[in-house]
Amino acid sequence: MNKVRFGMIGGGPGAFIGHIHRIAAALDGELTLVCGAFSQNLEKSITTGQQLGIHPERIYANYSEMFERENALPEEERMECVAIVTPNHLHAEIALAALQHGFHVFCEKPATRTVEECEQLQNAVTTSGKLFGLAHTYLGYPMVVEASTRVKQNAIGTVQKVVVEYSQGWLADINFDQDNKQANWRLDPARAGLSCCMGDIGSHAANLSEFICGEKITQVLADLGSVVPGRQLDDDASVFLRYENGARGVLIASQISIGEENNLRIKVYGDKGSLSWQQQEPNTLTIYEGQHAAQVLRAGQGYLSTSALDLCRTPPGHPEGYIEAFANLYRQFALAIKTQREADKASLGSVCGIEDAVHGMKILQAVIDSNAAGNTWQRI
Repeated sequence: MNKVRFGMIGGGPGAFIGHIHRIAAALDGELTLVCGAFSQNLEKSITTGQQLGIHPERIYANYSEMFERENALPEEERMECVAIVTPNHLHAEIALAALQHGFHVFCEKPATRTVEECEQLQNAVTTSGKLFGLAHTYLGYPMVVEASTRVKQNAIGTVQKVVVEYSQGWLADINFDQDNKQANWRLDPARAGLSCCMGDIGSHAANLSEFICGEKITQVLADLGSVVPGRQLDDDASVFLRYENGARGVLIASQISIGEENNLRIKVYGDKGSLSWQQQEPNTLTIYEGQHAAQVLRAGQGYLSTSALDLCRTPPGHPEGYIEAFANLYRQFALAIKTQREADKASLGSVCGIEDAVHGMKILQAVIDSNAAGNTWQRI
């Protein structure tokens, strides 16, 4: 009875990420899906809702109807937060409407298409007093949290150099654009916004580097391109980075690297040591301290920090991956909502908030501006 009641906008037939959100939200039993507008096509929305066991009266034709009707329900029945899993161009308007109706928001990234939209959303979050969470999934991995903790504990000294990469190969085929629903909207400026590759996966790489290093990106020099002819948005990106402590970095993002799946990896070099982590081997964090042999740290082991162990569900050696990382974000967001039921302040844990959303959009805009200006340094 204490579960957080949530609704979903998007995630109907043919959608990818909505299904992932639902699995993740259900994993720890902290949330329950009570309503949804799963498609702009009412028939498809009804079909999805029925498959999920949603009461017929709480399957809606659109988000406006959903917010109005949910808001009219008794407080103990209505949804408390909404998960937004639509293409990018709808994020801002749905989030703003949700906040105006008094609902917390958990949104796919990016939060908006432009910096201006994001700042408007930030004002709405502040005015509403509601929680806003952004789905930067990879911050939910225990060993990413451990990496961040080790940096804070000065295990590798002062961060001096960062190399972060997110490479995929799924958009290498020129014929893929029209045949795949996921590719189609990501390559459409009207729906995706400023960028395809950098906005879709490069943003994850930038966010991961900031989270682990504890340093914000302050300047970028970018080279974006459409390797596949005819595309309006980038499918490949290389970006030089500067961080607030003076550290330098290199970010590689690509969706045309044939043979790559979801190769997100990072190396952070300090003046005393370094660390490395790779998403396709998420239970392992490797740390090099000075002239000592490499330490290979593993998820679930008692030598990890409390903050990392709190995100582990199984004994050492049992793989925990993408779904579990996503579930960790949902659990932290649900606990924050439960806390806010009784108090004004609530911590989001490793879930990105609205300030992170605005900063992420400013990075993306600076990357676009740098490329357009002939590959020049741009300040965030």
